[in-house]
This record gives sequence, structure tokens and C-alpha cells, in this order.
Amino acid sequence: MWFILWNHEFKVEDLWPGLSFNSRFVILIVIIRQCEDGSDQMHIQDYIVEENTSVIDTMKQINAGARGIAFVCQGMKLCAVVTDGDIRRYILQNGDLEQPVCKIAHGDPIYLRADQAQQAGEVMRRRAVTAVPIVNEKKEIIEIRFLRDEMRNMVADHGLRQQRNLQIPLVIMAGGKGMRLRPYTDILPKPLIPVGEKTITEHIMDRFAAYGCTQVMMVVNYKKDFIKAYYADNEIRRDIMFVEENEYLGTGGGLRLLTDKVEDTFFMSNCDILIDADYADILDYHKKSGNMITMVCAQKNFEIPYGTVTLNQDQQIVEMKEKPQFDYYVNTGFYIIEPSFVERIPQNTFIHITDVIEQCIARGDRVGSYLIQDAAWMDMGQFDELEKMKQRLDNL
Repeated sequence: MWFILWNHEFKVEDLWPGLSFNSRFVILIVIIRQCEDGSDQMHIQDYIVEENTSVIDTMKQINAGARGIAFVCQGMKLCAVVTDGDIRRYILQNGDLEQPVCKIAHGDPIYLRADQAQQAGEVMRRRAVTAVPIVNEKKEIIEIRFLRDEMRNMVADHGLRQQRNLQIPLVIMAGGKGMRLRPYTDILPKPLIPVGEKTITEHIMDRFAAYGCTQVMMVVNYKKDFIKAYYADNEIRRDIMFVEENEYLGTGGGLRLLTDKVEDTFFMSNCDILIDADYADILDYHKKSGNMITMVCAQKNFEIPYGTVTLNQDQQIVEMKEKPQFDYYVNTGFYIIEPSFVERIPQNTFIHITDVIEQCIARGDRVGSYLIQDAAWMDMGQFDELEKMKQRLDNL
């Protein structure tokens, strides 16, 4: 087996001749990984381009770095930032790829000083960006933090150590029929759909348990006896109070059943989502903002797969766009709620929580959002998303 290392060709068989082939191969892999890591400076250079670098060369650099981003610098001094999305939109507008990248880069990039580096994960989640550079007093990049790495470390921590002990209740809305997952849900209620070795609701509760949120209230209706029997028989005992709907009330109406059961701030989650974020930070943000309810929102990019046209009143074409892209913030189904919000919900009425939120906005109540990247949100409400969630959890 031939390979190239340090600009020289080698054969695995010629290295460490006293060892078996398998042992030599393992050593080689370790060396290659160390070379890939390189020094911090070499790692940083993978994500830096000069102002006069062409768009096409910047695109190659972004592809090589495989993080979807490059920082535009003078030497090492931070000037701007450009993403693969920026380049993609530029291409769709028939932009000249030989033009310097500074023409399409964003000139006000988010960055942190060295003494703020520990805030990187929080800043990226809050500002919905995938990377943030750490700079010195000359604004020269000395390190780059990536959201993917911060998330991986945070998720690993769920199984390694206890997070900040929040000790506030968790409400899981688990009363729906799960129509989009039929025929699975003809047999199993959605809260008991397995994702790997656990049900989806066990995954949700385990994530909150890492923050000391072990008091769970589960609003149930469809196949509720099945759900209750599963947790009554479960080897792992959990503190679950089942709140039963007698008729379908929606996510708002079901929440109204908790009027006398919640006395302070609580988390609420749909039963088909997982959020990889710092729940303590979400709670802190909610409290500092003085919100009645805070909705966790994910940034989503949508591409229209066709060329679009804009017409004037005479049906004359005034603009054409080829496969335009749009960025939106979408509701993940994860909330932090004050008891006063529950009191806004009409009793014994079918109503969605989003309808209640709109009423609160109209009344002038404080309704806030906490922003996360799309990658931090997993939703199993449909078959393809369920498979993606399984793959994501398998890779953690």
C-alpha cells in the first residue's frame, strides 16, 4: 500500500518492519491524524483567505475546510466573513467567479476576544452562526471555534457529567395521534416510537435529566394506557405525572390542564423533537428577557427548485431569479413558559399553542425567541426525519 506523507512516497510494508501490518497501519493512521490536526496556525489557515482571493479560489478553500465558511483577512487580521451560502447565491445571480471575494463577503463578522473564548458556544447558538474567530488585541485570528465541535462536546457531556442543576419541571405534549408517522402510530403511540435503543420520550427526558429536570408532566390522550403501562413497567423509574385529556385539545388546550399543577417557570417540549443546546443558557436568556414565553427557533434555509418571476400589475415580468433561497426562523416545538401564559389559554377549548402565542403578541405580552442552528434541532415527525434522527444519534 503506497501513501504520500511530508511530500514523499512510502510503502506501509517498509515502515516499522518488526511489527505486523495491522500494527503498522494503526500507527500510520495516528500519525496522519496528528498531521491533519497540525499546529493551531496551520489549522487556522485552512479557513482564511486574503481580500483579493477570487470567489472561485475561496470556494475551493471552503470545500477543502469542509465547514462551509472562510474568514477574509489582511495577513491574519480579520476583515470579513463569507459562507458557502453566500457563494451559492452569488453563482445563482450569474456572478463572476474571478472577482475578489471581498465583493461578496460580510464586512462586520462576529468575533470574540481571547478573554471571551469560553462564551463561543453560547454566542454561536444565540447569533445562529456556525463559527466564530477568537482574535488578539490587533484583531488577528488566533483560534476558530466551530458550533459543530461545541455541540459534540456538549452532547457528550450529557453522558459524562451533570450539567447545572436547574430543577424546574418539564412538560411533554404527548397526546396527539402522530398521523404523519402512520402506520407506525396505528400500533405504537408516537411518544413510544423507538429511536435507537430508547423511545423518543426517553431521549427527551434523559437530556433534561442532565440538567436536574427530573420532574416530568406528560399530557397524554391517544393510546394513553399504552404509554402509562410502558413507563409503569420500565426498569428505569422516572418521576412522571400523567395529565390525561378526555378529548383532543391541541397543544394549547392540553397545556391548560396544568393550571393548578405548575407554580413557576417550566420547560415544554413536543414529544417528537430533540434539541442539542445548553438548556441552562436558554433558561437564563428567558429570565433575563422577562418573557412570558420563549420559543426556541431554528434557522432554516429553503431553496425554490425553479426559476421565479416577479410581475407588475400589467403582468409584465420585472424580475427573474434562478432557484432563489430564503432564510427563515422556524418553531422547533421547545418553549420556556411562565404560569401566567397558561392562564391566557381558554378552558376546555381546542387550541394550538401558536394561536395562544399570537393572542399574547396582540395583547403586548413579552414573547421572545432563542435562536439555534438547524443542526441543533432533530425532528422525527415524518419518516425521513425519523431516519435522520436515528443516524444522528448513532453517530454521537
